[in-house]
Amino acid sequence: MTKVAVIGSGNIGTDLMIKVLRLSGRLEMAAMAGIDPASDGLARAARFGVPTTAGGVEGLLALPGADEIEIVFDATSARAHEANARALAPHGTRLIDLTPAALGPFVVPAVNLDAHLDAADLNMVTCGGQATIPVVAAVSRVTPVPYAEIVASIASKSAGPGTRANIDEFTETTATAIRTVGGAGRGKAVIILNPAEPPMIMRDTVFCLIADPDPATHERVVASVERMVADVAAYVPGYRLKQRVRITPLTDDAHTLAGDSGVTHRVGVFLQVEGAGHYLPPYAGNLDIMTSAALAVAERLAHHTTRECVR
Repeated sequence: MTKVAVIGSGNIGTDLMIKVLRLSGRLEMAAMAGIDPASDGLARAARFGVPTTAGGVEGLLALPGADEIEIVFDATSARAHEANARALAPHGTRLIDLTPAALGPFVVPAVNLDAHLDAADLNMVTCGGQATIPVVAAVSRVTPVPYAEIVASIASKSAGPGTRANIDEFTETTATAIRTVGGAGRGKAVIILNPAEPPMIMRDTVFCLIADPDPATHERVVASVERMVADVAAYVPGYRLKQRVRITPLTDDAHTLAGDSGVTHRVGVFLQVEGAGHYLPPYAGNLDIMTSAALAVAERLAHHTTRECVR
């Protein structure tokens, strides 16, 4: 078993802890660290028998057995992650970063995890990125994507103060990852906080412009997207296509967005992400996809490390 810890005792950190305890056969929950001694996350951890500290990363390092922790999930903030990374670096701890800090490479498990198994600090992009970048990558592995645009619609109740304070970072980080991970020439990201009651389940829209009018290519694109959705659903069970993949001729507006790249068609993909309800409500698929993806990364790192040790 690989010992892991969570820094951050809020909603995301608590959901991560519960996922490790309930779902993982490779990971052992060794500690939870926070800075609010009255947080529900630390209280729940204590009830589960998980060692806790309200002393942040310094408190984590002071816990008995801290030197045996191999992977730390950071569910704090971008600024806090920078300090946490500095504190943990001398100890050789692997970091899975769920903040916008992006000190390490962007990782989307179904797309590029194998390329970064030896990285010390892996960044989980954003909830919108985890939901939509696999689709962009699925299209770009069949035919070039000069331009891709995503819209992530989430329940307002699922957007905490951290999300609201980092809207610009969300759009910039996701747009960058659409290019660097998804393979698009240009990328744009939009997030919508929907105040509907009852709260809506996360919905994501992906548009990719392509320069191939061949119907055979379009069939391969649809098949590629469907395979990718199945790959993501293997670690995010609530991830699914809301409608069939649509490929339509371009309008003049779309030609303008793509510039002089010779695009001919638009691929439209409509997704839904329902949370598993481990700690967060089912409508908070935007948070659940982050914790589910982070768990998948940790499981793969643990497997990779074990194989390397055996060799």
